[in-house]
Amino acid sequence: MTSTATKTAVGAGCALLALPLFAALTAAALLGAVLPGAGGLAAAPSGRALADIPPRMLALYQSAAFECPGLSWTVLAAIGKVESDHGRHPTMISSAGAVGPMQFLPATFAAYAHPVPPGGRTPPTPWDPVDAVHAAARLLCANGARHGRNLRRAVWHYNHSGAYVDQVLATAHRYAATLPPAAAPTLAAGRAVAFARAQLGTPYVWGGDGPAEGGFDCSGLTKAAYRAASITLPRTAQTQYDAGPRLPRGAALAPGDLLFYGTSPRTITHVALYTGRGHAIDAPRPGAVVRQAPARLHGPDYRGATRPTAAHTRGGDRP
Repeated sequence: MTSTATKTAVGAGCALLALPLFAALTAAALLGAVLPGAGGLAAAPSGRALADIPPRMLALYQSAAFECPGLSWTVLAAIGKVESDHGRHPTMISSAGAVGPMQFLPATFAAYAHPVPPGGRTPPTPWDPVDAVHAAARLLCANGARHGRNLRRAVWHYNHSGAYVDQVLATAHRYAATLPPAAAPTLAAGRAVAFARAQLGTPYVWGGDGPAEGGFDCSGLTKAAYRAASITLPRTAQTQYDAGPRLPRGAALAPGDLLFYGTSPRTITHVALYTGRGHAIDAPRPGAVVRQAPARLHGPDYRGATRPTAAHTRGGDRP
């Protein structure tokens, strides 16, 4: 920029740190608020976004957006694209002295660098992608992006150019998948999905139930997500599958449904949380991080879905 549980085996392939921002999410953010022209907080990445944005940066944009209620990750990603091609620029130093993947002037970065985000450096630096993307979200929030009050003004404060604003918002629009609206989740399912989204980018830890273990495995993540919604699930992928209630094969999915994979109904090795619009969040395997990706709803290892909220529905549970 140029301006101011018992650690029971859950199967191979089947784990994250809860971000402190989760407690501050608004109801709109919990259920996926939409920003005009930017695809909304819950926007699934388009094919162009998946092809263009490095997976680590995509996860970072998605998690950092929670710094600002109502800010779409697509806007952060678009700024990262315009400023440095997601960190691919060889030097990342502008003629005006802006540096790093989000092209901050050092003085401007300092104003938005604290608190240091999870995974950031101490002291924070505009050269670090985690520090820089979180600072960008805070800058946008302070200048009009909160709850979408004035997104154009917020982006203009990032770089004082109308042409720049148009380029960023057009790129953000291209990064959001154009899909039919997702079915409305129950309030409990919305809370579970919001919790899982807040974990994007956190490393997988086998047997992990949360911060005490440094992360989650696949069933640890889904159990923790539903614990945030006051629903208790069993610990392992197999026992979660067995607990149901199972959906009939071919039934329409809703956000919050659990998707299961394995060699047979008695050998479930992986679980993911469906988020709507054809996508799911999971902790895939050792060496990976919690991610949101297209849901695998076919193939020899897909065993079907369950809907935990169906056994816990109470009056007034829908938003």
